[in-house]
Amino acid sequence: MYLLLFKIITLNLHAAKLMDLIYWREMEKTGIVFTGLVIGLLCMFQYSTISVVSNFCLTVMCFTFPVRLLFKALELLHFRNVVHPFNSYLEYDLSLTDEQTVRHVETIVLMAATAITEMKHLLFVGSIYDSIKFIVLMYLLTYVGVRCNGLTLMIAGVISVFSLPLFYRQHQEKIDKLVTKFRTSVNKIKDTFQLLLQNIKSARASAPTSGPKAKPKTK
Repeated sequence: MYLLLFKIITLNLHAAKLMDLIYWREMEKTGIVFTGLVIGLLCMFQYSTISVVSNFCLTVMCFTFPVRLLFKALELLHFRNVVHPFNSYLEYDLSLTDEQTVRHVETIVLMAATAITEMKHLLFVGSIYDSIKFIVLMYLLTYVGVRCNGLTLMIAGVISVFSLPLFYRQHQEKIDKLVTKFRTSVNKIKDTFQLLLQNIKSARASAPTSGPKAKPKTK
């Protein structure tokens, strides 16, 4: 279910409409998408993905099929053309042009290449400071993995997407001040760490090399 909704959001909605959903500018649409995502993910705690998808399709068909039969019966009884009740959904164009397809593929390839490059930078210690942050993050994630699973994180992510941007907009000034203070503290720690490394390197470079002493010659 969440895959279907994700596909609808990513393929059919423009950036402005996506922002409208996230910031709850259209309460009905946002409520439907948010409720569907959360309920679909909660159902997967008890049932498999196949069961959730099949039951979702059957639930939709329990509504659409009787409505379609009703409109067809009205058309036969009144002997006149009745507009299809879901004609707007049937005629909605989901196709992508060649240019859009190439653009999406290029974006995916660029994101994958960037992710691989960043992982190589972190795993093979391209920067000591960045690798230390990565080690700490992975260590904390081991505790997160013990307490919850992927579905729990996905539910938390969905709730965060539909709540944090709105919360940030309502308290932007206070949050910006806190973030600025945090960044200042992190930069101070980073500068201190880099200065310590530079001092260690300079101390090693300036240390005299002690070689073996020459023995006095004996006659």
